Formats: sequence, C-alpha cells, structure tokens
Amino acid sequence: MCGIAGFWGRSAPQAELASLAQAMGDAIRHRGPDAHGEYVEADCGLALAHRRLSILDLSPAGAQPMASHAGRWQIVFNGEIYNYQKVRAALEAEVGQIAWRGHSDTEVILAALEAWGVERTLKALDGMFALAAWDRAERRLILARDRLGEKPLYWGRMPDGTLLFGSELRALFAHPAWQGEIDRDALAAFMRNQCVPAPRSIFRNVQKLLPGHWLEIRSSIASSGIVLGEPQAYWSLHDAMLAGQAGRGSPGRGLESTLDDFERVLGNVVEEQMLADVPLGAFLSGGIDSSLIVALMQRRASRPVKTFTVGFDAGEFDESAHAREIARHLGCEHHEIRLTGADALAVVPEMAQIYDEPFADASQLPTALVARFARQHVTVALSGDGGDEMFSGYSRYAIAADVWQRIAKLPLAVRKTLAAGIGVVPDGGWEFAARCLGPLRPGLASKAPADKARRLAMMLAAPDFAHFYEALLAHWPQPEALVAGGRWAPSDRVLGTAALGRDHFEFMQAHDTLAYLPDDILVKVDRAAMAVSLETRAPLIDRRVLEFAWSLPPSFKRQSGQGKWLMRELLARHVPRTLFERPKQGFAVPLEDWLRGPLRDWAENLLAPEKLASHGLLKPEPIRACWEALQKGQGGMHYRIWDVLMFQAWLEAWGGKVAR
Repeated sequence: MCGIAGFWGRSAPQAELASLAQAMGDAIRHRGPDAHGEYVEADCGLALAHRRLSILDLSPAGAQPMASHAGRWQIVFNGEIYNYQKVRAALEAEVGQIAWRGHSDTEVILAALEAWGVERTLKALDGMFALAAWDRAERRLILARDRLGEKPLYWGRMPDGTLLFGSELRALFAHPAWQGEIDRDALAAFMRNQCVPAPRSIFRNVQKLLPGHWLEIRSSIASSGIVLGEPQAYWSLHDAMLAGQAGRGSPGRGLESTLDDFERVLGNVVEEQMLADVPLGAFLSGGIDSSLIVALMQRRASRPVKTFTVGFDAGEFDESAHAREIARHLGCEHHEIRLTGADALAVVPEMAQIYDEPFADASQLPTALVARFARQHVTVALSGDGGDEMFSGYSRYAIAADVWQRIAKLPLAVRKTLAAGIGVVPDGGWEFAARCLGPLRPGLASKAPADKARRLAMMLAAPDFAHFYEALLAHWPQPEALVAGGRWAPSDRVLGTAALGRDHFEFMQAHDTLAYLPDDILVKVDRAAMAVSLETRAPLIDRRVLEFAWSLPPSFKRQSGQGKWLMRELLARHVPRTLFERPKQGFAVPLEDWLRGPLRDWAENLLAPEKLASHGLLKPEPIRACWEALQKGQGGMHYRIWDVLMFQAWLEAWGGKVAR
C-alpha cells in the first residue's frame, strides 16, 4: 500500500522535475512513510513519484518506481495484487523462466505488461490498485484503477496543459501548475450524497478515474504536447451481473453445497489477503460481515488474530460488547477503544485534513479513531466492507421495496397531484399537524414532519423505482436550493447498469456497488487508514466473491425479510447464532446529540451566515433554518448539517487551493 503521483508537462532539467515529483510525493507521505522514489523523462517533462508503505518484499528489490526487465516500462503502483503468485506462474508457463529480482507483486505487473500488454494484464490482476505505467517505447502513460475502486486515482489537465495525477488531491496541489475551480454541480452532488461521486471531483478540471477503467495519454508529435484518450473499461459490473444471472438455477444446488462453495471462495480470498511481511489484524464491529471475515481468518491463523473495535458512551450506538463476545468465542486477541463526545470534538478538526475532498459520512469519525488505534499494533487490517452490497444486507432495501410496492399502485398522475398538494403546505402546517397527533403517537412531533413530507412528495412523484430510490437516499433532496448555480442529476452509468437487476433488491445492490461503495464506504476507510499509514483490505469485494454472489438466486441472499442470509448461515458454522442474530445497527454515531452538545460551538462558527455567504457557493437561509430546527429538537436534520459543516471545514483547510 503506497501513494503515487506524477505529471507530464513541459521539458525541463532533470533535477527540477525530480524535485517537483518529490514534492508531490511528500504531500502524501502518510500513505507511504517508509521510502520514496522518483523517475524522470526530462526531454518530455514526465515524472513519476512513489511513497512506499512496505508490506511485501521489504527489501530494496520491492522499491519503486520500478523498471521492467527489458527496461520498456516504468511503474508506480499503489495497492496489493493478491493473486500475483498465480500470475507469475502463468507468465513463466507462457514465456519461460524469468530472472526475478525479488518477490514483489509490482515486478509481476511489469513482466505482465511486457508479455501481455495493458488490457490483458489488468484483467489478470485480482486485488486493489491504482497505477501509473510509462511505456518508453511508445511514449505513452497508462493510468489504471482496480475493479471496485478500493484505491483512489485523481487526474486532470491544468490550464497550461500539464497533466497531473495522484492518489489524493493534495498531491496535485503541490505542483506549481495547479489551478482548481469548484465544480458547483459536483458540490450539489456532494450535498445530496455526502460524497462527490466519480468520475467528478470537487474541481472542474480534475476527475477520478472510474473503477475498472484505464486511461491512455500519448505524446503528440504534431502539437509537441500530449493527447488524452477516453477512459476504457477492462471490467464491468454490467458483464458480471449478466454472467452471474445466466449461471443461476443449477440443478441440485442445495444449501449445504452452496455453503461449501461460499466458504471455499471466501476462505481462499481471506487466505490470500492475510499474506503480509508485517503485523496483520482485523476490524471487528460484531456485525455479520466483520465477524465472518475474522472467523475465517482465525481458522487460517497460527496465533490469535488481533481484532479492533470502537465503542460509544451512548448505549444505543454501542456494539462493542457484541464484538468482545465474538472475539472471545473465536479466540482472538481483542482490542477496544471507546469514543465520547469529547473525543469527537478533538478529532473533528482533523477531518478536513484527512479527507482533502469534501466528505461527510459521519462514521468517518469512529473509522479514523479505530484506524489510529489499530495502527499502534498492526500495519495491515482486514475489514468486512462490501457484505451489504454483495449479499443484499442494508435494512433500507426492504423498506424501499415495500414503500414502492404500495405507492406504485397509484397512477403516476395521481401521485404527482398528491406530491404537488404536499408541496403547497408550509412547514409550519406539518409541524402543527404532528403536534396535534403527538398524543396519539408519542414522539411524532420531534421526527421532522416537514422534512419527511417533502421527501414523501419526491418519492410520490418518482416516475420509476430508480428515481424513487435516488430520492430515498438523498440528504438534501433539492441541492439546487442550497448550492448557488449548482445542478444535480442521477448518473446514467449507475442507473443503466442497476436496471439489469431482476428485482428491486438487485437493482439496489447494483446501484450501491457502483455508487455508495466506491464513492463513500471505500473512500472513508482508505483515507482514514492511510492517514496513519495503515493498509486495509476488504475480502468481500474481491472479484471472485462478487461473481459468486451474483450467481446466487435471490432466495440465498434474502429470506423472511432478512438480508445476507447465506452469510448468516456460513457464520453459524463458526459462531453461535445467539452472538450475532440481532437487529443491524451499522457504524452509526450519536451525531445529533453531539451537534446539540460538545460540537455546537464549533458548528455555530462554521455556520455563521456571513461565513456561509462569503464564498458565494452556499445559500445561508436554508442552512440556518435547518440548523435552528436541529437545535429545537427536530429529528433528521443532523446529516444535512454535517454535509455543510464538512464542506465549510474543507474550504477553511484547503481554500487556498481554490480559484476565486
């Protein structure tokens, strides 16, 4: 696990280019504190930078940038290729004995590029990665990213023509050619989704390379510059879904044989991901996903697995006791840290530094703290991320399917009329109605009735389930009313693939695999962990697990209203059901209480109307109304406010890098 960066611009003296590349690498030193290296092609103005976190092959033979054996390719690579030994064996079987310098996966990638070319190489790799490879023979630069987007890669062309790329935006900031203007549409998408969805970034002229894609940049002799190609897909969820659906319904496929297959596939992936030359452990929340990963790790470990969890003083959010019991049953070496409101206050100012692009999933707070805690003991940690997307686990799936089934019985014209009627009722009317109904249904008055009414109106007016689900997920349902000049629209790329789902549950799984997983969950964990130089690995989103999951009939994922059914059955082989069969909590935090308590003064400062108005990006009125409603006890407002706070904090931290 490392950090990469680089640029391609005007020719300059080698020492100058190397110094610029090192500055870009140093900006992401936290991703790789063990060593650094640079490669320069002075005549064309290209430079590659690498920061190394040593995990495999700790010797100098694993150092980067690394040249291929024939010298054609130079590479900087961030991530881990879990099947690299199989790729290595396949190469030797095809081209003969290779004089390997070490035993790193990076060297195997280079040998594959020389023997197989770009696309075949990428298709052969199972792992998490972002890479930049320079082809000296054809004078072209290749940027590529893993299938589901575990590892980040930003790229963009500056006004002077310089191409910049890096694992994080701060690497691009370090180059003197950097210029960035806020993309107001991306800001609107952030306010709706609590993250900036790929391929957008928060800046107009910078993109995220989409998961499963590669990009070719070539030297242009005619213009003495560079020519950007179009990102190309080497893998797609679209194809994986179709292949999985086509293979369903094998005769005689019973529960026990399917469980055996699942344990073999996931167990092999876990075993591969336990490979490391440094201390290794796992996050353990006590939920289905992480418990299953830890159980399979412990079966393959020669000593107790080190596990890490975070607890909260607020009891309704605290799952640490469950994690403790599961760790005890499995025989793990368990470590636990507790999070209070005071802890949150201490770590909140760090969020804008950890996330150099606006990011507002509130579980970033405990994620950052548990990553820091784990790093005191290990260098690599496995996680249970991805189980909900692969095996239909989110509780919102059942809610969404049920609500849509009810409202879809009404003709669209009727639903639009009802939505319009809801829209003309002022907020005070809904709050008055809730107060009147309060004696009949205690707590109703504090459950944000006006907000719920507006959201219901959007759902009623949805022409189909896709737009209904987008409305259900929205934080600020109409970000145009909040972001000056910003517009939001759902992604045709996401909706088009998700539409291949054979029912609403499969639609939501595909939607979240393409959007929520890479843009939110994986960003949250990558930045929080790499901020403290901790490598994280997620076995449940390995390609082989994904393909197995999509080959299953829906009944193996959901039964009796419960998701992740097959995961539960497999976990029951290793852990008593009494230790894990309980309502799903997720990695939630008592954010609402914190914003009314220990975080209130900090938030008030960032939400001051004059501060909101000063940059001309956000409209103060709806934000202040939301903040005041939150302080009055109206529920459902804290996530919206957190979106604004995280953007404001980011702007204070990185505003000097924003064009005015």
